[in-house]
Amino acid sequence: MDSDGSPKPSLRGSEPPDASITSGALARRLGISPTTLRSWDQRYSLGPARRQRGHHRRWSPQDVAMVEDMCSLTASGVSPAEAARSAKERAHAAPQGQGTRPVLARSATAAGTSGTAGSRGSSGLPFGAVRAECRGLARAALRLESVAIQEQLNAFVQEHGVVAAWEELMMPTLHAVGRKWESSGDRYVEVEHLLSWHVSTALRNAQLLLGPGETRKGSSPVLLACVPGEQHTLPLEAVHAALLQRGRPVRMLGAAVPAEALIAAVLRTGPAAVVLWSQTRSLASTPLALHLLGMGWGVTGARQQAALVLAGPGWRGARIEGAVQPQGLREAIALLAPESSVPSE
Repeated sequence: MDSDGSPKPSLRGSEPPDASITSGALARRLGISPTTLRSWDQRYSLGPARRQRGHHRRWSPQDVAMVEDMCSLTASGVSPAEAARSAKERAHAAPQGQGTRPVLARSATAAGTSGTAGSRGSSGLPFGAVRAECRGLARAALRLESVAIQEQLNAFVQEHGVVAAWEELMMPTLHAVGRKWESSGDRYVEVEHLLSWHVSTALRNAQLLLGPGETRKGSSPVLLACVPGEQHTLPLEAVHAALLQRGRPVRMLGAAVPAEALIAAVLRTGPAAVVLWSQTRSLASTPLALHLLGMGWGVTGARQQAALVLAGPGWRGARIEGAVQPQGLREAIALLAPESSVPSE
């Protein structure tokens, strides 16, 4: 049996054993839901050319090329019916044994996309060397496939955890979509907004996907806040989810926290650390950071003070003695919730 539960193809005949894949594997590879794949088959006869009664459907390289062509065309704005007609015509005209990449090259040209092999792929987004899941997620985002986007994000979080999901899947795909938006005259705004929403959903649901971390009783929380005026919260949401996974108490204040409200929250919660996020340099407030560093609470002679973590590109170049500036989520979590402090089961 294959890992997805389907029977292995027969070794008899001239085709190698890995020449075809199941519908589930194809859906994951393309970044679409199995329901979409079935719908395309039912509506446009865009299914495997060879079918065996009583067996899982298996897709040959030529079948895969046809559906990849369909995905590329629909992602570029072609209607599904027209994309299916074009993909089938190209598949029938292609020489036997032709792989998927020549078909994709033609479909990318027809759709008006460009890019070199290995940098853009069939999603049409500017990727570098990234995991295959990034391309699948990008394809689903370009087609505004909400179900497929959330399924892929949730599955990756469950399998690899929050930090890996953020660094290896969410952030690279968000950056690629953002670069596409910037270079396309404000197109793809809806793609970035939809993807951001589902990334936020996956991060907020991480406790449900992974199970709650065991919290150490009596430990002080970590306070998370964006500087006044800062609306970008996704990186802080990743910190929040990763700290919860480590069992660290945390309080999220979110976007654009007024200085007075942040100071009041520090005094009320007595945090072990304050993480202050700034996306842009113009919003990074050195006076606020210095004020937080000088704050103390508690009785005279036993005053406590929170560690200050300045996170985000807005703080680059800032020299604030006593504050730490981690480079990325992994380093921030290592500082805020080191493995040695996590309660053992």
